[in-house]
Amino acid sequence: MEINVLEIVALISALALFGVLYFLKRKHVDFGIRTLIATAFGVLLGLIFKENYKYVAAFGTVYVNALQAFVVPLLLFSVIASITNLGDQVKLHKVGLKSVLFLLLNTFTAAVITLVAALLLGLGKGFQYTVEATEAREVPTAVEAIVGLFPRNLINEWGSNTVVPILIFGLVVALAYNKAVRKDESVKPFKAFVDAANTVLGKAVSFIVSFTPYAVTALISRAVGRSKLEDLLPLLSVLVVAYVLAAIQLFGIESILIAAIGKLNPVTFLKKIAPAGIVAFTSQSSVGTLPVTVSKLKEDLGVDGDVAAFTAGLGANLGMPGCAGIWPVLLAVFTINQQGISYSAGQYVLLIALTLLVSIGTVGVPGTATITATALFTAAGLPVELIVLFSPISSIVDMARTATNVVGAATATVLTAETEGLLDHEIYNGKVTENVAEAKKVSAA
Repeated sequence: MEINVLEIVALISALALFGVLYFLKRKHVDFGIRTLIATAFGVLLGLIFKENYKYVAAFGTVYVNALQAFVVPLLLFSVIASITNLGDQVKLHKVGLKSVLFLLLNTFTAAVITLVAALLLGLGKGFQYTVEATEAREVPTAVEAIVGLFPRNLINEWGSNTVVPILIFGLVVALAYNKAVRKDESVKPFKAFVDAANTVLGKAVSFIVSFTPYAVTALISRAVGRSKLEDLLPLLSVLVVAYVLAAIQLFGIESILIAAIGKLNPVTFLKKIAPAGIVAFTSQSSVGTLPVTVSKLKEDLGVDGDVAAFTAGLGANLGMPGCAGIWPVLLAVFTINQQGISYSAGQYVLLIALTLLVSIGTVGVPGTATITATALFTAAGLPVELIVLFSPISSIVDMARTATNVVGAATATVLTAETEGLLDHEIYNGKVTENVAEAKKVSAA
């Protein structure tokens, strides 16, 4: 077996940087600051060693795999615990309807700002690029999409991390428990088991999350190293616009929603949900980030644990502003301009409506951004083969898309909890931490 010296050197360099990150941890440097430093380390490694990231990337892959391994069991037990805990506190259908409403609101706002920006910039006009026709990915019909939402083989769905059927399975089990426990208290040990499992899985995830800075270094190094400059330059405008739109949605629109609907401080929200956004940015997996998202919502933002698990879990595959709002609309407008297709205002309104429908119809389909774009192109009658044009930058854009998805889902969760009276304002505003610190000072005195 041929040994690549540069890959070995890259590995040694990464281990040295890991040592620096560990030293900073021992010095009690803030988790967020260490993660930002790790990002800089990853960029540096990627620029220096380029495609020689094989061994370094393995650390990130192990981290992502470990998180994903806990997604289904954590989600399953969280959903069952959530519904059995909700009980008389709130009506389940209200939480569910509000969750879907706020999640789709995120997709709608993302699609609208993308449409306006792309039209104003004339994105795609005069762009000369020849692509070969490519076979379109299979898009499920409306009936197939609806059928696919329901559980069929739990083992297969577990293996593929298909979230929505797991949610529905857990929902049915929880409702069955709620019904059974009214007549037969002998089923209560089942609830105790579920709650205990939920707590243990949460602790396990917290342990994995503590390795985030090391994984960030590895994953950023891979993302920078595997990109070819000659492939990226022709599409630089799309890449830049996608990142700007993601930033507007993530920092601007989400803040407006938090402030206008929730009457909460958006700066506090963004600061506390930042670790989940960073994990999403580097791992490029909304589902894989779910354990971190739920943890931050419960522990740092004061969201009721049951609502956090239910709404954030649903948001990992529905109402994704990055993958189902920004990306497909951006590609669609680019293609319309590049092909010189005449589109009326009514047709653009229809494009937004199709985007919302597609965001629901492709729930649980692997490769969400690509399949959503394909579904939208098919529904709008646009040439599907042009989607291949954007493949060189898709991976880099996916980092921003995924972070936007996760923060959008967190926004929907906070708004659902707040409008249902299930958000602890003391935790959200940091007063609990302040009270604890004050109590320690008094005790020391």
